[in-house]
Amino acid sequence: MRFGCLILTFWIASVSIGEDWPGWRGPRGDGTSLETSVPIVWNGTSGQNILWKTPIPGSGYSSPIVSGDAIFVTAFDANTSERMLHCLDRLSGSMHWTRAVVASPLEGMHKLNSAASGTPAADGEHVFVTFFRTDDQAETKGAPGEMVVAAFDYQGNQQWLVAAGAFSSVHGFCTCPVLYNDFVIINGDHDGESYIAALRKDTGELVWKTPRVHQTRSYSTPLLRPIDGKMQAVLSGSKRVAGFDPDTGERLWWIEGPTEQFVSSMVFDDKYFYLNAGFPTYHVMAIRPGGKNDVTDSHVQWHVTDSQSYVPSPVVANGLLFVADDRGIGHCYDTETGEHLWRERLGRHFSASLVTANNLVYFTADTGITQVMRAARTAEILQTNELGESVFASPAISNGRIYLRGEQHLYCVGE
Repeated sequence: MRFGCLILTFWIASVSIGEDWPGWRGPRGDGTSLETSVPIVWNGTSGQNILWKTPIPGSGYSSPIVSGDAIFVTAFDANTSERMLHCLDRLSGSMHWTRAVVASPLEGMHKLNSAASGTPAADGEHVFVTFFRTDDQAETKGAPGEMVVAAFDYQGNQQWLVAAGAFSSVHGFCTCPVLYNDFVIINGDHDGESYIAALRKDTGELVWKTPRVHQTRSYSTPLLRPIDGKMQAVLSGSKRVAGFDPDTGERLWWIEGPTEQFVSSMVFDDKYFYLNAGFPTYHVMAIRPGGKNDVTDSHVQWHVTDSQSYVPSPVVANGLLFVADDRGIGHCYDTETGEHLWRERLGRHFSASLVTANNLVYFTADTGITQVMRAARTAEILQTNELGESVFASPAISNGRIYLRGEQHLYCVGE
């Protein structure tokens, strides 16, 4: 009997380490998974370690999220011009339901963007999505429109839909909602009256809306972290790095620059915030938390310009900062000094952000090839995995499985 109890205890402990992946870049918003039994080997063509593979109607580069037994992913139907939310079963990959959120003409956009690029966020009861809506029929780049935010329950019933504010960008739209207490926080950096705002989760009602000083397109997602006992929402974008009070929208501190436009999200290791950016110049930077107002001259720990990473977000693992260069080169930096420890050619081009688990870092190239590397001060490729189709979305890790969205299918990888 005692042996049976020990087996049961071990099984419960093994199951309990599983995590949901409920929003952009996972449960902590930084690409990290605490799980230790994450697959490192798969092949989408042969089917090795592919537990299921499901066609996803429509197109889009948004990443899948996992909440309980549900997977949510967004897409665009070119035939109907509808922006859609799909719900799939986590265990089998079967499609539970599809809902049209908005119907709108296709916006003009960058060739590496899509009409469904914003990753949803879920809280166990509701899932929240953002899309762009316009009346422009000509697919004009930078045509005026608005950001639409909507909430659905897990049965596919729409709870609310609101227009959160204006939006206009020659690169198209991408905003990933972030959940904080009773709020949905959204970033509205665009070529116009930019803002960061919070809506009520239950009604969509606007709680606060803070103007952005520099009105320039950027697509970074706020990172929520407690600093000195108080939560902050920190993001790069629109010619500035800044921290906000997520309860009130108050701008707490900022660093000017280091460049004009940003896409990747920031990460934090309890000591420094890190960013890689951007356009038209490229930067990797470590920032000390704290301070008030303009801390440009006082809080930059280190700053280098030796990698060209604009879109993929970095990760911190094993005390090291890993960066995916858009050109297909992986980089590793010492988090304390910014020393460039290694660079390695890993693919032709990266769009997907990095994820890490069990002291491994997953670099997924646009070709669908994922290089699994040790989180170490020397470059070591542990495994090379081919999916068999292009990948522009970032991976999700949950309950011992990796979910990869290709151009046509959603794959579940598990051993």
